[in-house]
Amino acid sequence: VVVVVVVVVVVLVLVEVVVVVVVVLVIVDHVVVVLVQKLFVVEVEMI
Repeated sequence: VVVVVVVVVVVLVLVEVVVVVVVVLVIVDHVVVVLVQKLFVVEVEMI
């Protein structure tokens, strides 16, 4: 019974970690895209 509880807890923690990592990656990806677009716009205006 204790082993089952430990396994469930470990699985839940892993799932939470994966979700957090995915969310962070999505946010970072979005930020990078926005920054690149802003830089591109600035470059175009400079020219």
